[in-house]
Amino acid sequence: MTDVQWRGVFPALTTKFTASDEIDWAAMERHLEFQLEAGVHGLIILGSLGETSTLRPAEKLALVKFFSQMDRSGRPLLACVAECSTRDAKEFAVAAEQAGADGLMLLPPMRYHSDGRETMIFLNEVASATSLPIMLYNNPVAYGIDISPDDIARLAENPKFQAVKESSMDTRRIPEIRKRVGDRMAIFCGVDDLAFECFALGAVGWVAGLVDAFPRETVRLWKLTQAGRWDEARELYQWFLPLLHLDVGPKFIQQIKLVEALVGVGSAKVRAPRLQLTEKEASAVENTLNHVLENRPQV
Repeated sequence: MTDVQWRGVFPALTTKFTASDEIDWAAMERHLEFQLEAGVHGLIILGSLGETSTLRPAEKLALVKFFSQMDRSGRPLLACVAECSTRDAKEFAVAAEQAGADGLMLLPPMRYHSDGRETMIFLNEVASATSLPIMLYNNPVAYGIDISPDDIARLAENPKFQAVKESSMDTRRIPEIRKRVGDRMAIFCGVDDLAFECFALGAVGWVAGLVDAFPRETVRLWKLTQAGRWDEARELYQWFLPLLHLDVGPKFIQQIKLVEALVGVGSAKVRAPRLQLTEKEASAVENTLNHVLENRPQV
């Protein structure tokens, strides 16, 4: 098991599928190598971009085992826990640990919009089932459940909760969390087109989406901000923003997978009920990509 250093760029990896709708293991291996060569700092599987809601339990565990057995050059592997019931979440957390995950990214219960008391009990009960370190995932915009800065402060009393992916789209949350927990919890940006703003406010990591197609630029942007080279970082960010905007909206998965396909590092294949973008939608993504590539910086 690899110790998790909670800093840097952690790609939320897409799950590659074959034409027959099975997991494309060869493509997954190629993509892992592509990310590692670019210098990413950790790996996250089974998140929203991984289309976890469409994966069978056996497929989820197979993905954890696959990545745990690959040479990741010391990069930690986080498995996302996004289950509907406390029992299922605890069982998967245990299974992911046994399969070789180095840590977990934990969501509140899916489908049921738990209240504050239910959410806190859920998170603590899942944490109690495993010895793995945990990144909380707060995304009230998408999931309707908010883990507030006060909630995070209470959860920080549990040493298993070590980081938070903050995706509320309210950058004021970052100083509010830091005020309550200091450096006790590592704060990660969870929305691509707010990355520069999050780093300026003290985020130390980035759970990124467009990194799946542009890992070198993503890692470079993070490094520039951490070195305090804000003018250079701003220039790179401004170039990157049209693509980073594709990380939001109801079809961000299809959009990012299409970008992967267009730059030759993946496939646009998604699993139903998702469908690939319409011709009009795909054309808009392709036009954005082509415009950005015309001025691609040397990284």
